[in-house]
Amino acid sequence: MPRFLLRSACVLLSITALVACGDEAPPRGGQEAVPVTSTEVSLQPWNDTVRALGTVKARESVTVTAKVSETVEKVHFESGEVVVAGAPLVTLSGERQQAELAEAQAQAAEAGQLYRRLAELDSSQLIARSQLDTQRATRDTAQARVEQIRAQLADRVVRAPFSGVLGTRQVSPGALVTPGTVIATLDAINRVFVDVPVPETVLSSLGVGQKLVALSAAWPDQVFEGVVEHIDTRIDPATRAITLRGAFANPEHQLRPGMLMQVTVVRPSREALVVPEISVVQVGSSSYVFRLRDDDTVERADVVVGNRVQGRAEIIDGLEAGDRIVVDGTGKLRAGMPVDATPVTGAPAPAMPESPEAGAAMPALAGNLR
Repeated sequence: MPRFLLRSACVLLSITALVACGDEAPPRGGQEAVPVTSTEVSLQPWNDTVRALGTVKARESVTVTAKVSETVEKVHFESGEVVVAGAPLVTLSGERQQAELAEAQAQAAEAGQLYRRLAELDSSQLIARSQLDTQRATRDTAQARVEQIRAQLADRVVRAPFSGVLGTRQVSPGALVTPGTVIATLDAINRVFVDVPVPETVLSSLGVGQKLVALSAAWPDQVFEGVVEHIDTRIDPATRAITLRGAFANPEHQLRPGMLMQVTVVRPSREALVVPEISVVQVGSSSYVFRLRDDDTVERADVVVGNRVQGRAEIIDGLEAGDRIVVDGTGKLRAGMPVDATPVTGAPAPAMPESPEAGAAMPALAGNLR
């Protein structure tokens, strides 16, 4: 057979095979439905939170110092001791003041006795009234001198100004102390404060009496509960943050002044559009979800996300109640793709832990959050 005829036969066979194969292939551009899970967006009760780092402060705190320069005669406490208000802490030497007090008391007694004698003479009009007035002034001056020396002696005994726990003892008997010398620190920590700076944007939702939950790295398995006691009157112009003060009971003295706490403030309950957090796709500063159309294809819906609490996210803008969105399987979707959606249901996770065990599992906070 000539070569050109052989080539023509091959071409005809190829065309026939292509036509036969084209009858069996799916139409060009056809796609299979991608299996995903979906949920319907609805308004749900939402207890969002404000989380920030706070610092523990004692209810009362003071550095105990002496008022005078004197030698320590006796120390009445040990480091870490619990004392009551007025308890003597340190007695300073006061021998010179004791001698001066004895002298002043003798002078006051003599002045008082002479005044009484002149008063008897004045009643009989045997002396001038001015002489009696002069002696009265002398008597009062002597009594004032006695009170002055007694006050100086009182300064020789340093007392606790309030009940609390003493810090490390800084002086010993025989040491010379001067005004400003630290004897010890004293903190009232049966009840402590935690000062927490929060963004000014949440000021409208804060109020005295709101519940606080706090965690400490020193006690990782324990949750401390308190309430908002005070909200500062000023906003820091540099950070745009306002400080709220929480009050926490501390009967076992676990919380110490200066300790760092991870504090969560429960805000009032409200209605919000809430979706599973895994349904939100984050690309840079943009967030979006895949919304289902009536023909079971998906479209991209840009959203504004508010707070995120334990696997749930609040949608501020971009969705409406009744919209259906993809929950799981977003990584393999593109706008316009058909999907085979399996509905799932679920209630929003609680905004706050219901038990100490749940609270202990809260993640560490790196700073102020929305």
